[in-house]
Amino acid sequence: MFYDHQQIEKKWQKYWEENQTYKTSDNTDKPKFYVLDMFPYPSGAGLHVGHPLGYIASDIYARYKRHQGFNVLHPVGYDSFGLPAEQYAIQTGQHPAITTEQNINRYEEQLKKIGFSFDWSREVRTSDSSYYKWTQWIFIQLFHSWYNKNTDKAEPIETLIKQFEEKGTEGLNANQNDELNFTAEEWKTASDLDKEDILLNYRLAYRAETTVNWCPALGTVLANDEVKDGKSERGGFPVFQKKMMQWSMRISAYSERLLQGLNTLDWPQPLKDSQEYWIGKSQGAQVQFKVEGHDETVEVFTTRPDTIFGATFMVLAPENPLVETITTDAQKVEVDTYIEETSKKTERDRMSDVKNVSGAFTGSYAINPFSNEKMPIYISDYVLMGYGTGAVMAVPAHDERDHRFAKKFNLEIKKVVETEEDVQEKSFDSKDSVCVNSDFLNGLNYSDAKAKIISEIGTRRIGHGTTNYRQRDAIFSRQRYWGEPVPIYYKDGMPYTLPTSALPLELPEVEKYLPTEDGDPPLGNAKNFAWDEVNQKVVSTDLIDDKAVFPLELSTMPGWAGSSWYFLRYMDPDDDEVFVKKERAAYWGQVDLYIGGSEHATGHLLYSRFWNMFLKDRGWINHDEPFQKLINQGMILGMSAFVYRIDGTNTYVSKNLAGQYQTQQIHVDVSLLKGTSDELDTEAFKLWRPDFTDAEFILEDGKYITDREVEKMSKSKYNVVNPDDICEEYGADGLRLYEMFLGPLEQSKPWNTQGLSGVYGFLKKFWNLYFNEDVFEVSDEEPTKAEYKVLHTLIKKVVYDIENFSFNTSVSSFMIAVNELQKLKCNKRNILEPLAVIISPYAPHICEELWSLSGHGTSIEFEKFPALNEDYLIEDEIEYPVSVNGKMKFKISLSAQLSAKEVEDLVISNEKMQQILEGKTPKKIIVVPHRIVNIVI
Repeated sequence: MFYDHQQIEKKWQKYWEENQTYKTSDNTDKPKFYVLDMFPYPSGAGLHVGHPLGYIASDIYARYKRHQGFNVLHPVGYDSFGLPAEQYAIQTGQHPAITTEQNINRYEEQLKKIGFSFDWSREVRTSDSSYYKWTQWIFIQLFHSWYNKNTDKAEPIETLIKQFEEKGTEGLNANQNDELNFTAEEWKTASDLDKEDILLNYRLAYRAETTVNWCPALGTVLANDEVKDGKSERGGFPVFQKKMMQWSMRISAYSERLLQGLNTLDWPQPLKDSQEYWIGKSQGAQVQFKVEGHDETVEVFTTRPDTIFGATFMVLAPENPLVETITTDAQKVEVDTYIEETSKKTERDRMSDVKNVSGAFTGSYAINPFSNEKMPIYISDYVLMGYGTGAVMAVPAHDERDHRFAKKFNLEIKKVVETEEDVQEKSFDSKDSVCVNSDFLNGLNYSDAKAKIISEIGTRRIGHGTTNYRQRDAIFSRQRYWGEPVPIYYKDGMPYTLPTSALPLELPEVEKYLPTEDGDPPLGNAKNFAWDEVNQKVVSTDLIDDKAVFPLELSTMPGWAGSSWYFLRYMDPDDDEVFVKKERAAYWGQVDLYIGGSEHATGHLLYSRFWNMFLKDRGWINHDEPFQKLINQGMILGMSAFVYRIDGTNTYVSKNLAGQYQTQQIHVDVSLLKGTSDELDTEAFKLWRPDFTDAEFILEDGKYITDREVEKMSKSKYNVVNPDDICEEYGADGLRLYEMFLGPLEQSKPWNTQGLSGVYGFLKKFWNLYFNEDVFEVSDEEPTKAEYKVLHTLIKKVVYDIENFSFNTSVSSFMIAVNELQKLKCNKRNILEPLAVIISPYAPHICEELWSLSGHGTSIEFEKFPALNEDYLIEDEIEYPVSVNGKMKFKISLSAQLSAKEVEDLVISNEKMQQILEGKTPKKIIVVPHRIVNIVI
């Protein structure tokens, strides 16, 4: 019977939509299971075949859990604010909302074509005001919260105000920007403006001067992951470090909880390691060094205070405020030049560049508080202002980077420990050491020396022991248009939140999406974007008088704002009273399975954990962690094609002749190749882009052969394969099966369209099991034991594979089972109906059709997954290999129910064995039940 995949798939996709097959109920006695894919960003290019990999895996698991009787939440939505849409708007003048809507429509069309079991009724978009109303609401709650270290959680700002009113800062243990000390009386007599300024020091969402990645060409701050090699990832524009007033989120308050929470999560270890490193917990001491000739002191954090006797110089971050104060006139030009150069590097670049050291001498000296020796003070970009104190005491004998720096600038290197190896050259952080060079520490081991130094610096009041974290507060504002407006207005220069009743603060219309002539963000172009405090509404900017009408914040939120809590909104997407009802949050709880890319390890995954913990602290949800189990899917790689252009010409030389010329390798669209070969269609190439119209070619054997390379599938590399084309030719079920068949989910693997023919052949074989030529024919006859064995062998394997996310081996098992049933000419209902249920999570369209043809009027989706019966897997007979003196002589089939003694007797009495024995009596007989018989003669 002809397998018409196009007709079948259209039919069932229409059925699912009309019947809302996958709509999830919140009112059920079923146990819940929450399956989620990482939020997709709808780009203009649409999906390529690499994008659905994780979605297919999560869809298989969601369908499997439905078959097991779970109430499955499997939603979808879009992270629809973002820089690409804004850049397109700048170039074309088209509003980002229009292009975003077009992109989403394209994505939805493609996703529905692949047959995902999403609950489309719960779709959310971060750029919808009905959604970002609640993102703004969460921001307001963060603004009105502080972190109480005594209770180890966020609390309403009112509890902090009460503390100030009763005790001032006495006994206060808070996460804050600066250490403040004042009495209750001083608080009460402070002005309202001063009180707001003090509170800003403690709020979880606060405004402060921060060093950011500033891209002048884009007119915005960029996140670290949006900068590559000192340039913006989008557009390749220069990026500089710049100090700006920015909104930040106090994620640092949660560092320890974020670290400890990792122990409760079923996540890949490399991902946990990334977060652990990013949080960067370290224990040591804060120590103060006096600066010669100045009142200032340099405070450093060190994990090795026991090596203070080996400190021979100090290094400050170029951004450290002390630099301007202590730099001498003679060194000012050199220092300023170095600071300018450093501004072109991101902190990530500075952290990763461990081998190249650079710096400049400030001309000033610090005094070592233990040795009283003068230490020259340098600046260098390997010291970061955001980590520790922005200054380090350099111990070049015991730190690799300090050692390189000392060598470069010819500075003293002083050993302070003895080790089995030469410390100066080879061992930079030995902890199995004995301290020398100091009567104070002589003979102490590492831990005792560290404890003694920390005690001594406390006694001298020049420092204290402390725990430090590398993680810094997250910058939360962007100088962009296409993002969530920040619900803040300014009165007397101080930020105040809008009342929650005024939400959402909607994104205003602007005439252009570039910064204003005064350098304000694009929202500065809005004509209707000011806050009327009296009438509680947004009004014209012309009415700003700083008495009743005030300016609104002109920055917007970053891309990660909306994606930090979207998993909660799916639980209650249409609620206009709360962001999620407590009972729904309690029922759905954590995301049970989360699938997405590892590139979000230290961005989205940290931010969402932080927001989730905050919302738990304030009592709105019940779980500390958002995602219990997480899988990072690998990439599907594309086979790129390259041509070689001779330098300075428009002549292209074929691959095997390119070595004779100076050439540039250029990506070429794989669609320009002839069929499945590596030969370029030169005429199509000339029509591809205007700059290739006059191209000339140097051929080999009359052909232009391209070079090929497997790399990331990407529009920019012209190696993408459109899933629409695959669905057209091989069907969505073929695409789904093939993507799983390519290899383990977590690994990257190359795409090869030719491989689809094997999977498509399997689907046709599977289809034809149910037909006798063109007639659907399924028998009610009882299956044989051999047929049951095939089915239950498959059940056992597939259950194991799905629960262990080994989807590729399940597809292989399907092929084996169908081949065996085909050989047995099986058309029994009790085999073929459960077979359709087993395969349906992978290939839902074909299985729905076969289920319907079998006489069922309801969807296969909620049928119970077939139960395993191990009895069908018990062998009736065992084929025993019989070995004599270690060499296998023959095999004998015996009942699986026989005892070892019965097996021994039957083997000895066997005619072949009697011929081998020639009347001799065996010296030894060993029977391994169900395995082998060994005889020694």
